[in-house]
Amino acid sequence: MHSSAQTTTSLSFPPPHTKITHPFFQRFSTLPHSSWSFVTLPRRKRWPRMGSNSSITIAARQKDKLVVIIGATGTGKSRLSLDLATGHFPHSQVINSDKMQVYRGLDITTNKLSLHERRGVPHHLLGEFDSIGSDFTPSQFRAVAGLTISNIVSRGNLPLLVGGSNSFIHALLAEQFDPMDDVFSGSSSVSRELRYDCLFLWVDVALPVLCDYLCKRVDDMLDSGMFEELARFYDPAKEGYRVGIRKAIGVPEFDRYFQRYPPWEKEENGGIPDEGSDPARKEAYEEAVREIKDNTCRLAKRQIGKILRLGGAGWDLRKVDATASFRAVMASDSSEKEDWKDRWEREVMEPSVDIVRRFLESRFSSRFFLPQSLSKKHTSFVSERVMAPPQSYGGNPFKSSGRRMAAHRGWIGGGFRL
Repeated sequence: MHSSAQTTTSLSFPPPHTKITHPFFQRFSTLPHSSWSFVTLPRRKRWPRMGSNSSITIAARQKDKLVVIIGATGTGKSRLSLDLATGHFPHSQVINSDKMQVYRGLDITTNKLSLHERRGVPHHLLGEFDSIGSDFTPSQFRAVAGLTISNIVSRGNLPLLVGGSNSFIHALLAEQFDPMDDVFSGSSSVSRELRYDCLFLWVDVALPVLCDYLCKRVDDMLDSGMFEELARFYDPAKEGYRVGIRKAIGVPEFDRYFQRYPPWEKEENGGIPDEGSDPARKEAYEEAVREIKDNTCRLAKRQIGKILRLGGAGWDLRKVDATASFRAVMASDSSEKEDWKDRWEREVMEPSVDIVRRFLESRFSSRFFLPQSLSKKHTSFVSERVMAPPQSYGGNPFKSSGRRMAAHRGWIGGGFRL
């Protein structure tokens, strides 16, 4: 009985004194035998026979494609996702993976994108859940986000997972996930096996530059109504009750302020102090703001540490550096400040578009061999064979069933991974 599982045979190719007749291999027949790699060749995939009891199927081996945009808070992940979805990959839909933004309410404090700011791109798991007595756990996120990805892919669209909560990201992507293990504590290991065919885009900003920007962003959020939003949210009966959205940075810091200056006692207590305000109240307000800025920078540093842990475990992170763009945003010179968009497009958006396009085009790759001594220019024709154009695909390019159709039509089976 044929097995549906893929088996491999290890050999040194080509064997000595073997005549090479295949046109592809004749290109390298003049190379010395010692320059060929000891490689693993995949045997041809076979469909399981009717009535086979094998639990391993082609569908189980194929994984849906997922673009994952990660990075510390404030690094521009949402901007990049919208740039990709609106300008280059219009079939994209965003899945939020920020653990505070999954909750309803406190839109300014949690820095949610407004409907207008989403530019018509569908967003999922953004402000959809209430937090009344318990947290929205990584296990729950794994289940709900997994169903969301399947739904997006089934309609022929590309899912973009966007957010900075690495515990949610690991819970969703890990093939084997134990909710009792904290893989970022150092005592447990990060899963190397993933449920999806993932492309990781890491939007990075040098930490000193990022902290300066985050402090400015807090000031901008306060100008946009964050303080007034938190004054309406304050509930003295829930002081010290840290569940769900009450864990958001800004809530505990201003709770201490509102405990001393309840917003219902005086109207001015619910407004930002000015120069003529009570000095003690103004100092309490400024202390809360300093704590928010410090805690936001600490969060960014922790998130970077977790991302490095994921990379150290073997996750293939493709980093794009947005530091120059953020320096331009923070510049005092007006001409340099206006240059940030050009820097963003040149150093972040354009490289990301190229990386995503290559990821989506190289759907049908399998392990094969090439002589070790070949340079990239000698192998350029191979990559063209791998990258099947979407219009000739004949199926959903992000769903495993579509790739099986492509395999049946001959796109898979002779591909090469460089």
